[in-house]
Amino acid sequence: MYLTSQVLRSSEATLLKRSVTQEFQFCSPAVLALAANRAKQSALWPYRGEVLSACSVLLTPASTAEAALALAANNSASSSCSEETIILHLQKRYGDLQIYTYVGDILIALNPFQNLSIYSPQFSRLYHGAKRLDNPPHIFATADAAYQGMVTFCKDQCIIISGESGAGKTESAHLIVQHLTFLGKANNRTLREKILQVNPLVEAFGNACTAINDNSSRFGKYLEMKFTPTGAVMGAKISEYLLEKSRVIKQAIGEKNFHIFYYIYAGLYHQESLKKYRLPEKTAPRYIDSANGKVMQDIVSSKLYKEQFDAIQDCFRIIGFSEEEVNSVYRILAAILNTGNIEFTSITSQHQTDKSEVPNSEALENAAALLCIGPEELQEALTSHCVVTRGETIIRTNTVDKATDVRDAMSKALYGRLFSWIVNRINALLQPDTNMCASESGMNVGILDIFGFENFKKNSFEQLCINIANEQIQFYFNQHIFALEQMEYQSEGVDASLVEYEDNRPILDMFLQKPMGLLSLLDEESRFPQATDQTLVDKFEDNLRYKYFWRPKRVELSFGIQHYAGKVLYDVNGFLEKNRDTLPADIVVVLRTSENKLLQQLFSSPLTKTGNLATSRARVTAASRSLPPQLSAGRSKSPKYLLKVDTMEMMRHPEETTNMRRQTVASYFRYSLMDLLSKMVVGTPHFVRCIKPNDDRQALLFHTERVLQQLRYTGILETVNIRRQGFSHRITFGEFVNRYYYLAFRAHQMPESSKENTVAILKRAKLDNWVLGKTKVFLKYYHVEQLNLLLREVMARVVVLQAYTKGWLGARRYRREKEKRNNGAIIIQSAWRGYTARQNLKQVKRERDKAAVRIQSAYRGHRVRKEIRHSRQLSSSSSPSSAREDTPHRTGSDGQNRKEVGPVRADRQRDVDSKEKSSAEVSVVKTSGDRAIHRRQGPAGKVLKRAPRRRGQQPKLLNSPEDSLYYNQLNRTLDYQGSKRKPRKLGQIKLLDGEDEYYKLLSTAESIPEEEFSSPPPPPPPPSSGPTPATPLSRGALVSQS
Repeated sequence: MYLTSQVLRSSEATLLKRSVTQEFQFCSPAVLALAANRAKQSALWPYRGEVLSACSVLLTPASTAEAALALAANNSASSSCSEETIILHLQKRYGDLQIYTYVGDILIALNPFQNLSIYSPQFSRLYHGAKRLDNPPHIFATADAAYQGMVTFCKDQCIIISGESGAGKTESAHLIVQHLTFLGKANNRTLREKILQVNPLVEAFGNACTAINDNSSRFGKYLEMKFTPTGAVMGAKISEYLLEKSRVIKQAIGEKNFHIFYYIYAGLYHQESLKKYRLPEKTAPRYIDSANGKVMQDIVSSKLYKEQFDAIQDCFRIIGFSEEEVNSVYRILAAILNTGNIEFTSITSQHQTDKSEVPNSEALENAAALLCIGPEELQEALTSHCVVTRGETIIRTNTVDKATDVRDAMSKALYGRLFSWIVNRINALLQPDTNMCASESGMNVGILDIFGFENFKKNSFEQLCINIANEQIQFYFNQHIFALEQMEYQSEGVDASLVEYEDNRPILDMFLQKPMGLLSLLDEESRFPQATDQTLVDKFEDNLRYKYFWRPKRVELSFGIQHYAGKVLYDVNGFLEKNRDTLPADIVVVLRTSENKLLQQLFSSPLTKTGNLATSRARVTAASRSLPPQLSAGRSKSPKYLLKVDTMEMMRHPEETTNMRRQTVASYFRYSLMDLLSKMVVGTPHFVRCIKPNDDRQALLFHTERVLQQLRYTGILETVNIRRQGFSHRITFGEFVNRYYYLAFRAHQMPESSKENTVAILKRAKLDNWVLGKTKVFLKYYHVEQLNLLLREVMARVVVLQAYTKGWLGARRYRREKEKRNNGAIIIQSAWRGYTARQNLKQVKRERDKAAVRIQSAYRGHRVRKEIRHSRQLSSSSSPSSAREDTPHRTGSDGQNRKEVGPVRADRQRDVDSKEKSSAEVSVVKTSGDRAIHRRQGPAGKVLKRAPRRRGQQPKLLNSPEDSLYYNQLNRTLDYQGSKRKPRKLGQIKLLDGEDEYYKLLSTAESIPEEEFSSPPPPPPPPSSGPTPATPLSRGALVSQS
């Protein structure tokens, strides 16, 4: 990418000195394709023509792997491709690290044995919806072809990855999943992360190191990615087949156990948690120990194991496993390792000589503690077994060999069921969301990653099953590429030359037919208790009369098979025992009593016909969760361990039938192949052939003979011929017209599904080398690609028109909505403005009312004060005689005789105090002689009162002896209370103690004109122009009545 940016952004001066071709000649084909693609997309490039011409020169068929392969497949040339031509170009491309090559629509992938930087998101975008020949061959192109076929044709797709062990199938499956998740672009980012974490987690439990591959798949995996009709990924599902459980208990020389055992041991060691899981720190468990004894050293020193353990923990967390579930998984794995350390010794008793026992109970107790069961119950289940005879159960002891087989069978069952549970749990966590799309309307892209063909120095029962599965995959390839295609040629009357190919149907019949097939004979011999491996080989030799089977001389217990990939010699040792794979019922019953919920579930759910754990959880009865009391009591009391107890109902699974309990590995294998093929035939297949360039796993090392051998038995050469001569796509007229009528007819026209309309579409698309049959049109593989590109261009133009139309409709709808919103806003604004105006008006009215009240109060006060001043002036101007006449006669102590106040003073008093108009009060006036004068006010007249002095006014003058006497007493009181006065607060008016009471007395006392008690008033002042000042009132001696 850096080189591309440097070339594309080079200055004009540099381009003038050196031509564009010289600039690009050192770029890889991927970079050239990226540059050409970007030049096509940008029409304003200054050197666009030079870049395109340079890319067209440098990206010749010789450099893009089309060479003789593509020319022979695409063109109807008479010359054929030879083996030497294909090998030459493959070797040249492999030397340039161009590991992918097209053979028609089949992708050949050579394992580079190193990391390449051609799988970044930039390359994913480069191969998104692009024409196949526009870019160099790539695994992303195959994934994109499957995705586009699914979206365009609304049909399921299937990508089949095949090849030998170590050819790179697993890594190719990873890359396909990566690109499909990129194309799916799910809105839920977490879902994409979960799907990407599925393969690493499953491979940690299902892959192992073999003699020829460090990451060999020891099981068959079929991953189905589920998409919505619009192409968005919405879930995934895994189907696993034929896990090699025997690897748990024993590995060949130079091989290892499953990866997860080393990962968990290294991770727990660095976390210092080995004691928690009861694992030894110095010596490795027997199941993972190797012949050289360097396992613990590798676990401690290797950083890879610890990093992988951390990655597995992240996988568990991202996918959605709970901490309790992960802890249970670790406990079961640790229990398997401790179970392998259980050893048995034979003891001799008075009655029996073949009895076994556990001399060292440490490993037994560790395993029982991790499994959450009792150690005594586990020991009894390992060293004895129940035999049912005529409805009665007899308990017998096991020999050392038998106890060892039971121990290993329990370990294999634990691991196999745990692996199935993990797969089922992943499927439950990744199941499609029904709210997003119904499961019926969704579409799938299946990816088959199965163990490759194997031929070791010593091949056993596992290699036989693996190679039979590869035979079945090769047969499916031949049927799809050769047989079905040629049968359609004949039925449709198409003149096409038949291509000869190697059909492996006879060898599949030798393996799978009933009742004389190899697997049927193996099951039959496994049912005989006295059968041995020698009798099995003899039965094969007597019944298998095929040229593909032979028995070598001077080699006992072995036979040979001529597979499609070559001859393989099998060692028959252990065939019968591995095929039986029996798990005693005693072990099942004991494990059902575990307090671990996960372990209860593993042995309470039934097995399917393929040997996997059923997804639905079975009901666990009370009898299945506990040991029979008669059985446990009898074992502790009976010295001979011979007790007849009817416990068959307790040991049998509720949903387990007799036939399922007698299933063998061969029968599971047969059903697995049937289930796998039923899923593959539903979708349109896409083939990826992985080739191993050398057996030494060295980069850039190309062994011609080794590659040629793989090309021969995979049928690549025949595929080139049939792709050159034949037609890979055969579509009915109705389906073709319905799919591509946009290319020649208008959208509103619905043409008939006829041959004429088909020809019109093909001519309009300017295609050649197509053939019409009776009911179908026969097309080359590149014809469909060209038609899809033309259809995509038409649809793109339609989308542009729709976009403009939808934009215009949207703009009009927006304008209408905007107008409605504006009108609504205006209505809301007018209503709000009216409301605020009314509120402001009310506020103005309230303020005006308050102002009017203030004005009125001020005016009324002014008028009253004016009248008072006028009345005072009149009173001051009157003669003393009249004043004496108006003075009331003082009475004695009885206070009954009073003279009414004159009318003038009564009128003045009514103006001053109008509130006391209707009340009748008694006023007491005391003179200096302490004589009280009582005056009663009635309706006829009202006694005048002296108005109280307001605070803040000038204090009255002491014009009378009574006032002097009062203030003298008040001063003496203040002098006494001076020390008790509280401090005055800021802003508080200073008041003298007792002054409030004095003012209250003034307000309640009778108002008496001071002129009547004072000396004759002074002469009036001379008249002046200004207002006449009011004469201060003289205060009389007022004493409150106690």
